Formats: sequence, C-alpha cells, structure tokens
Amino acid sequence: MAPHELRRPFKRPAISDQQRRRDLALIRQTQQRSDSQNRARRLASSIFDLPSHSLPDACQADFPDIVDVGYAISLEQFPELEASSPTVRHLDFVQASKLKGSAARHWFARQLMLTEWMIDVPPNLDRDWYVFARPAGKRCFVVSSNGSTVSRLRNGSVLHHFPSSLPNGARTKEISAPSHVYCILDCIFHEPDQTYYVIDMVCWRGYSLYDCSAEFRFFWLNSKLSETGACNPPSTYHRYRFSVVPIYDCNPIGLHKAYTGGFVFVKDGLLFYNRHAHYQTGNTPLALVWKDELCSQYVLDTDSQGHVPAEQQVVLELQDDGKLITSDDPPIVFGCLEREIIQKSSLQAGNFLRLSVIDECVRIVDGKLELGDLKFVGKANRARAFADSYSKVFFQYTARHSPLQFQDLIASLDPNLDDNSESNDMEMID
Repeated sequence: MAPHELRRPFKRPAISDQQRRRDLALIRQTQQRSDSQNRARRLASSIFDLPSHSLPDACQADFPDIVDVGYAISLEQFPELEASSPTVRHLDFVQASKLKGSAARHWFARQLMLTEWMIDVPPNLDRDWYVFARPAGKRCFVVSSNGSTVSRLRNGSVLHHFPSSLPNGARTKEISAPSHVYCILDCIFHEPDQTYYVIDMVCWRGYSLYDCSAEFRFFWLNSKLSETGACNPPSTYHRYRFSVVPIYDCNPIGLHKAYTGGFVFVKDGLLFYNRHAHYQTGNTPLALVWKDELCSQYVLDTDSQGHVPAEQQVVLELQDDGKLITSDDPPIVFGCLEREIIQKSSLQAGNFLRLSVIDECVRIVDGKLELGDLKFVGKANRARAFADSYSKVFFQYTARHSPLQFQDLIASLDPNLDDNSESNDMEMID
C-alpha cells in the first residue's frame, strides 16, 4: 500500500486524544474511591455510636453482610479490602442469575471490561502498566454459583454449562457452598486445548474485586485460583481446565517475553493493563490491545467471507435519525445514512451495519478521527451485540497506513534507543 501522510519517525508523537481519556478515567476512579472511603467511615462511625441491638431494621437492611467492627475499621487502614464489601454489582449478579433468554443475554453482554485498541503508546509504560500475551479464542465471563458453572460470550449467549472446581461450581461435597458464594472470572476460551485462560478476576467467593486495582486483582488471581484445583486436568466434576496467563511488568524484558515468548496457546496480540485500573464495564482506555503480523493472525478486520477487503470496513449502529454511532459511552457519531437507503434496505434503528471507509475522506483533526463519507455494504452478523468502538476504527485505519510498531513500544521504554538497536533488543531474550 502506498505511503500515507501519517508516516511517523521511529519515536513517534501522539496522534490521538487517547491519553486524555486515560487521565479522565483515572480521575473518575479516584473520585469513586473517595466516595467509597467516605461510606466506610460513616459505616465505622455508625457501628461505634450505636449498639447493635438499637440498629433499626432499615439500617440493618442497608448493610446485610456486615460482620464486625474490626472489618469496618480495616476498610480505613487497607482500602483494597473494600473489594470484599457488598456492592450493587453483587445484587446485580444474584438477580441476573434468574434472568432467561434475551434478557439474560442483554444483561451479560454489558458486564465485560472491554479494552481499547492502542493508538498511542501511553506515557510511563514501564512504571504503570502490565503486559501479557492474549490467547486466541472466545472472550467470555465464567460464573460459578449454586453448584454449577456457566460461561457466557461477549454477546451474552451461553458458551458452556458445566461443573468445575471453582468455588460453588459443582454439586459435590468438597465444592458446594452457600448461595451467596460465587465467582466471576474474565476468560478467553481457547478451542485447541479446550482451556479457559483467565485474564482477570472480578469476584471471588462472593467478594467483589471491581473496585480493586489491576495490581491487586492479578495478585489474587495468581494466589487463589490454584488453591481450588481449577487448574487441574479435566475430570468428572471439572469438565474444563483453567489456566492463568503469565503477566509481566511492562519493561523491555517483560515486553519481549510477551511478544516473542513461546506459549502453550495460540497468541492473538498483546494486552496492556494499567496497574491502577479498576474493573469497569464497557470500553476503557486503561486496558489496551495491540497487534501486528508477528503476534496475531488477525491484525486487519475481515469481511463476512473472512477476507481482508481492499477498503477498511466498520460496523456501526443505526439510530432513529439515521446517524451511525460507535459502541462507546458516550457514542461517537461517524456519519449519517440517507433515508432512501434506510427505506430501500428495510433498516431499523438498532441495526448494526457494515460500511466501507473512503480513505480520501478521512481526516485527523486535533487528535480526533473523522471518516467523512461512508459506503453502505450491508447488515452485520446477527450475532453481534455491539458496534465497533472508536479506538478500533482508529487502530484499523492506522494499521493499514502507518501502524504502531513494536519498535515504537520499545522506544517509549528507552528514550535513548536508536534505529540500530534491533540486535540489542534480541540480546534480552533468554
């Protein structure tokens, strides 16, 4: 493909506003943590001020899982322990387990934390980020509760219903537990070896980890999962094996291990997690995915026949007024479909449409991507639950014209690295 105006030097400047979104996400987290700590202070104060027998029923209903004063005080001293306090999400999952059909699919489709695609290299990559290889496969939630285990795909549909060695994941004497004990794992199911590779821990034995940092969640994931026998080979009451993906500090050695290291699974790019990031549902700039041809078979999107089209294609959601939006919150408007096309193709609001991007109409203005005119191709696969995200569209565009390369990642870790450093990089590989 001919060179494009986005051609960059080895150590490239930022071309998008992705870092601004990261800064805002961290500010929101800080505010949420502050609000949570204030609630803990009020909780501890109320326990000291009122004898337990004098608590009104309404107050007791607000805090159904409070165990003792010592636990409330520890929330002050160790904020990470707040992960084990009851949250609205706890109630959501208990109620959602009773949902059926499309209602269940709709709810579960919105519970995963979805990575943004890396458009620019974050600053302080070596200090604030982890990196690990992404297994190729189906992204899913795995929930164990009431003596059973269920995995649900990104679109909310059930992938497997099976017994497992996760807490309360099978109806056996050793594994069964009270109904309030359940686990939620963020996984990728790898077909070739029939293994669930766990990339994040959301809840463990009923304790929520949503508001814990990635650093804390990864520590618990590595220390707790192996204790259950979930990593053991399949058996009668443990149909699928679970495995933890090796996670590295994002320094030159860790980045090289994730990029060039050998793994038992097929690799599909690299994942980068900000060590301070909480687990938030939907798209987040605090978790990123990056790919190139050496670490993934699927860098560029394919069409409905599985071929890479000559023109970039995007999937956007149609609105009542004809606008075409991404899956972001708030959504980004990338264009508008003519009413004549809508009527002729019998399209409705909420449909996911496949459209071609015309390169000559694309602009990047103040770090924001503008697509200009789009050509309607047809409806997207009915199994889709979301339109493309803004960062995916942006990444796919740059991947075709001036991709973010592995050397760009290395350069961000070592500002003194020059263009002749390739041999030095390779010396770091064991």
